[in-house]
Amino acid sequence: MKYEIAGRADAAEAVVLSAGLGGAAGFWAPQMAALAPHFRILLFDQRGTGRNAGPLPDGYTIGHMADDVLVVMDTAGIARAHFLGHALGGLVGLDIARRHPERLGRMVLVNAWAKADRHTERCFDIRLGILQSQGPAAYVAAQPLFLHTAPYLSANQEKILAEVAHGTAHFQGAGNLLKRIGALRAFDARADLADIATPALVAASRDDLLVPWTASQALAEGLSAARLWLTEQGGHAFTVEQPEPFNAAMAEFLLSA
Repeated sequence: MKYEIAGRADAAEAVVLSAGLGGAAGFWAPQMAALAPHFRILLFDQRGTGRNAGPLPDGYTIGHMADDVLVVMDTAGIARAHFLGHALGGLVGLDIARRHPERLGRMVLVNAWAKADRHTERCFDIRLGILQSQGPAAYVAAQPLFLHTAPYLSANQEKILAEVAHGTAHFQGAGNLLKRIGALRAFDARADLADIATPALVAASRDDLLVPWTASQALAEGLSAARLWLTEQGGHAFTVEQPEPFNAAMAEFLLSA
């Protein structure tokens, strides 16, 4: 697993960044300035994506993704770290927290869930239908509709077109994507939430098209040491569209450890 270390080399604390279904560490670019002055930052593309591309094994699970994170931490010499995860990446953090809580300080879970909401399942059915009927290019072209708000898409058309072109050229492959979606759909941590003691900030946007904010609300209520932070707008990628309010809340939470 390839990775990189950014931020303060002499920082006493580290934070691991875990992206969502796309798997790319670059998703967290809007958060780097808020984190870099305070932490060592561990960045990596998830297995099967980006710089860690390659076929995934059958039966791939969120647990396997969590194990990948621990291997990367071990390789980087990081025994314990805070954790920042988006959607699928947040599920990875939850799995580490319930199996290896000693490896985590605090965790920030963005648009995450304990069990996929039925609306989220429907969205994935639609996206997979596009992939199967029209191919990867159409799947990638439709992806911004589930990530962003309409005003953001309108105001950033050239940027979105460039991201779609890059996503099409570096598509993780239908086989890998199906396995990763299968992993997040199979994940269910509801029975374990009350036993997870890792302090958590659960963040969501009320206008997220893909994951209802109520899924984050239920997650925060189920965890034993969590609080919910909501923004009114920004969609599934509110950390990209409107990073400043989130960055302030995230930094305050992590630095209060």
